[in-house]
Amino acid sequence: MRKFDVNTVRKDFPLLARQVYGKPLVYFDNGATAQKPQVVIDRINQFYKEENANIHRGVHHLSQVGTDLYEESRKTIQGFLNAKFSEEIIFTKGTTDSINLVAFGYSKMLKPGDEVLITEMEHHSNIVPWQMACEYSGATCKYIPLNEKGELDLSQIDSHFNSNTKVVAVTHVSNSLGTINPIEKLIEKAHKVGARILIDGAQSLQHFKVDVQALDVDFYVFSGHKLFGPTGTGILYGKKEALDQLPPYQGGGDMIKEVKMSGTTYNELPHKFEAGTPNIAGGIALKTAIDYFDSFDIQELQKYEQELLEYAESEIKKLEGIRIIGEADEKVSVLSFVVDGAHHFDVGTLLDKQGIAVRTGHHCTQPVMDYFGINGTVRASFAFYNTKEEIDQFIQALKRALTMLG
Repeated sequence: MRKFDVNTVRKDFPLLARQVYGKPLVYFDNGATAQKPQVVIDRINQFYKEENANIHRGVHHLSQVGTDLYEESRKTIQGFLNAKFSEEIIFTKGTTDSINLVAFGYSKMLKPGDEVLITEMEHHSNIVPWQMACEYSGATCKYIPLNEKGELDLSQIDSHFNSNTKVVAVTHVSNSLGTINPIEKLIEKAHKVGARILIDGAQSLQHFKVDVQALDVDFYVFSGHKLFGPTGTGILYGKKEALDQLPPYQGGGDMIKEVKMSGTTYNELPHKFEAGTPNIAGGIALKTAIDYFDSFDIQELQKYEQELLEYAESEIKKLEGIRIIGEADEKVSVLSFVVDGAHHFDVGTLLDKQGIAVRTGHHCTQPVMDYFGINGTVRASFAFYNTKEEIDQFIQALKRALTMLG
């Protein structure tokens, strides 16, 4: 286990050393994408310089090398999630692609009278695919509402689950609020009525450990780029029996057993859902990213990030005219806020000119913004390579922005 020291860790991430508008970069947009350690960048370069070939189909040496590396990555991810079988790990383009894969399958399996249950705090990527699946199949899409703290309102939880509930899709952590949802309870409720449940883990795995077998979750999805890996990489974990029930998402090479003009038979897992040439370099480098992240004590990183969040919240509360959006009892290191009388875009622009990178807007969670009666927030999201000194710079920049906004 590698000892955590933030100043040492920061040297692993080359982009953190750059300047923006002549100011040192303070990167607080980790909820959108995380920076990449040098080992991940090097691994991508190594593949294209020394190992580049297509995989799974070739008999020549480079193809076999690439295939072995890609499948080693699958096994690493299996271990990272504690999946039972390596074929339960499906490579995708990202969380959005993973959810669409499952939702597309259920659009073929649902029927009128069936219900899909989501929540009011979902990212659009875990709302729209289910609305499309219901529109196609005639099923009904329902949701669990929010409360004023930015948590799920579970006061009437049992009323949301019934014999018609076939699929439940819930985010583990809200990208716009930082709320950690009680997914164990929701998994139990779903299974009690015979429903499958998908958990959107795009904002969770970079903050704490997840064990899919212990959770007994049916589907768990995440994006590689938020876990310090390459963009264009993602994972769908699914219980083998749940994946076997789903029809293929895309047709093409490698997802077939036999193709005749009279019809096609499909391949076994995981290849059934991996049509075409994948992002080979990205998949291999995702292993490198996970190996890097897993070299630390994740509980130690989680504790440090919570210290950053508590410090940022305490400092921002000293400023007048600012309201924090999302004050759940259980949160990851995400700080969303609005400034009285100012547009979030203007605040974000003034911070950017001072070298502070934050996210502004509705964060692809318009129902959340509608609930709070706002059109967007400023969101600062922290990773384990951020520091309290950077938060001080952020607060000073915010003070100057508030003065300019008058």
